[in-house]
Amino acid sequence: MKKQAPDAIDLLDADHLAVHGLFQSWRELVRTAAPALQRRALAEEICMELTIHARLEEELFYPAVREALDDEDLVDDTGDQHGTQRELVAQILASSPDDQSYDGKVAALEHYVEQHVRTEREQVFNRALAAKLDLQSLGRMIAVRKDELRAVSEALREDALAPAFA
Repeated sequence: MKKQAPDAIDLLDADHLAVHGLFQSWRELVRTAAPALQRRALAEEICMELTIHARLEEELFYPAVREALDDEDLVDDTGDQHGTQRELVAQILASSPDDQSYDGKVAALEHYVEQHVRTEREQVFNRALAAKLDLQSLGRMIAVRKDELRAVSEALREDALAPAFA
């Protein structure tokens, strides 16, 4: 029997788990007083993963969910959460790991992302499953778009920095 490709929820949740692991690694770097450049490299990786993930949700997943559920409030709330996440990412990318508030900003981002993931898993994913969306097809589109976004990561970094200079 042929194994089915991951669906949209599988892919998005895999991103959640990957970012969670990156945050765990970052906390370990802070705990061991790792050099600033090492902490910054990992924080930037976290920021780029979150930027790509948010774009995938905003461009593909949430429009499909909005259409299937006809629930503007639920989708708008998650969009607002992404806005706050974008601001935190921009602040981190625009600052130096030598700044006193740097580690606090990354910790705040981690806390915010954990809350967002919990909301998404409990409210959005369950409702998307119940709505009988074509999650396989959506998953294929997400996988393709993710590859495209990874190919232009430097342009994404500039986009992610924009709120810090607005």
